[in-house]
Amino acid sequence: MSRRHRAEKREILPDPRFGDLILSKFINNLMYDGKKSTAESIVYGALEILDKKTDNVDLAEEAAETDVSELAGGKGLLVFRKSLKKVRPHLEVRSRRVGGATYQVPVEVRADRAQALAIRWIIDAARKRNENTMMERLAAELLDAANERGTATKKRDDTHKMAEANKAFAHYRW
Repeated sequence: MSRRHRAEKREILPDPRFGDLILSKFINNLMYDGKKSTAESIVYGALEILDKKTDNVDLAEEAAETDVSELAGGKGLLVFRKSLKKVRPHLEVRSRRVGGATYQVPVEVRADRAQALAIRWIIDAARKRNENTMMERLAAELLDAANERGTATKKRDDTHKMAEANKAFAHYRW
C-alpha cells in the first residue's frame, strides 16, 4: 500500500441494458475470469425472474425514489435496489491495538464501503444456495434480502450485533 497517496478510483461504465452504475458494479463483482457477458446474462436473467415473482414485495418507496426512465427496468430492478438498501450495514467493528490489547471498536461504515459489502454479501449468499442455476439462486437471494430474511441479511444483523456488543470500546475510535 502506497504511503504517498491514495489509489485513484476507476470510473466504471453503466450497464448496457438499464444504464445503472450500481448494477454494473454488481455484474463486475459477480464476474469470474473476465467473463462479463456470462455475468450479465446471469444478472439480467435473475432480474427477469424477479419481474415475474414480485407480487408480495412492497416497492412503493423505491418507485418514489427512482425517476421515470429507471422504471423501464421493471419491478426486478426495484427489488434489486431495495435488497441492496436492506443489506447495507451501518456499523461494523475494526480492530484497534491499544497498549498490548486488541479491541474491536465499532465504527460507522462509509457509504461506498457499505454498498460494496452489501453486494459482496448478496453474491456470496447466492453462491451458497441450493437452487439449480445461478440465475435462480441470485433471484431468490435478492427476493429474500428485499423481504429482510436470508443469509445476506443475517450477515448484516451479525455485523450490527458485534458492533453493539463492543459499544463499550467506542471511545477508542480514531
